[in-house]
Amino acid sequence: MAKIIAMMNQKGGVGKTTSSVNLSACLAVAEKRTLLVDLDPQGNGSLSLGLSRDKFEAANIYHAIIGETPLEECIYKTELDYMDICPSDNNLSGAQIELVSVIARESRLKQAFESVQDKYDYIIIDCPPSLGLLTINALNAADTYIIPMQTEYLSMDGLVQLMKTATMIKKSLNPRLELMGILLTMYDKRTSLHNQVVSEIKNHFGDKVFDAIIPKNVKLAECPSYGKPIILYDIQSKGSEAYLALAKEILLRERRNQTEDSQQTSLEL
Repeated sequence: MAKIIAMMNQKGGVGKTTSSVNLSACLAVAEKRTLLVDLDPQGNGSLSLGLSRDKFEAANIYHAIIGETPLEECIYKTELDYMDICPSDNNLSGAQIELVSVIARESRLKQAFESVQDKYDYIIIDCPPSLGLLTINALNAADTYIIPMQTEYLSMDGLVQLMKTATMIKKSLNPRLELMGILLTMYDKRTSLHNQVVSEIKNHFGDKVFDAIIPKNVKLAECPSYGKPIILYDIQSKGSEAYLALAKEILLRERRNQTEDSQQTSLEL
């Protein structure tokens, strides 16, 4: 069964889509079967991988959520052998209104995943920059979530509200939901402010902050316009190194957790 990770932050411009696309690509390079689900009506994740809207306008995540098309028919191949994408377009904005009167509307994405979960090792959900129904669907479907966060003080303001929302979903809908980690993005090591923010967040959240930190990087900003993840655009860039380090860290954490679970099961037996 796939490990489902929601990439979420209600603030825009924090590197959420960049992180979703490039983490997915780096997991795929590690030969983990990975599905990127673009749940943002802006569709930037889809465009970042070079998909043209006319290719997927008839079958995308919108059609899967409203129950019009099975999810497996809304999935497309990418340049990477182990990476697929379920794209989105601005029709997804209407889904929040269309689902208002639908029974179990907060579970539509979870239901859609049932037919594909055994085909992937990881499913990465690129959430919209809001805490609306689409994000609630993502958190209800996910096993865990990552919070990309800019290394600036204003980015810390919305963190409490975001985590309150996740806690509410955990209590009312999805008891297995856990925070995987906080991912610091757009970091400039030359700036004392950025270094102070990194220090404060690590002091407060401890090991919930990923060791991998995503730097401000021109190549990361350029690669979406070429329709490629950073590892295919410039694998030697600082941005590529950072996302490869993040993927490695996640894989090591998962391996450690699996070992601990196995040991606990053995002790119980």
